[in-house]
Amino acid sequence: MDNTVITADNALNNFNLPLLLTEVSVESMDDVHDAAVKIKDIADQCGFRIALCDDISSRDPMVDADGTVLSADVFGWLNDGERWWEEHCLALHSPVVRACRYENEPFWCNRDGLIGHGQNPYIDGIETKTYFDEYARYQSAIVIPIHLPFAQISANSLHSLDESKSDLSKEYECYADFFGIIIRRFISGYVTAVRKTRRIPGDLVLSKREVECLQWAAIGKTDKEIADIVSLSHATIRYHIHRAGEKLYSVNRAQTIFKAGQLGFLGASD
Repeated sequence: MDNTVITADNALNNFNLPLLLTEVSVESMDDVHDAAVKIKDIADQCGFRIALCDDISSRDPMVDADGTVLSADVFGWLNDGERWWEEHCLALHSPVVRACRYENEPFWCNRDGLIGHGQNPYIDGIETKTYFDEYARYQSAIVIPIHLPFAQISANSLHSLDESKSDLSKEYECYADFFGIIIRRFISGYVTAVRKTRRIPGDLVLSKREVECLQWAAIGKTDKEIADIVSLSHATIRYHIHRAGEKLYSVNRAQTIFKAGQLGFLGASD
């Protein structure tokens, strides 16, 4: 690929996606730096600055094998007022990051709100005007949220090189899904490479009855109440929840429910 700027009209036609996915894949920490540089180069050619965050709950910045902070030394967020990765309260206060907790598809945003492929009532009411008026250097962004195993959420954004541009509707239609694919590949590999401990045992199988008991427990039912609901003895309910806890390496009932929820055994609850 040469260094010419890729326009919205020919973006996808100018990239060999299978090759690109190979180039941004991370199998070990040694792959991180080159893969990040590749993503930055693609963003540059498409007219964007890119910001990546693998875990909105963590204060640790993304780094390569040498401990180099990617946001600073690869993606170039170094100047005063743009070192967002040092703002540890950002995940709690930014409406854009907050929206990533409720949405797993790319969306774009400006001071008028959040716009995605479809309607999501959880993000429709999030107010963005104050954030863009008072805190944001850029007037719009394309956001790529990625929901990972163990309830980890990654929030990533693309910003037009024209800082004053507030309408990214065309860029969103042309680029959002494309960048969603390559960023997911990079982030997924990075998270696997950087994780030093196994949080939950692999190849885990819970029985139908164990899951049923945990689903009721997750919405606040006591063992006695669950026993009445499923027509089993109190002792049997306790056994199933205890057995699930043993499989999940949990130390108590609350952690058993939490870990089962992280793995998707409990489903979404209204």
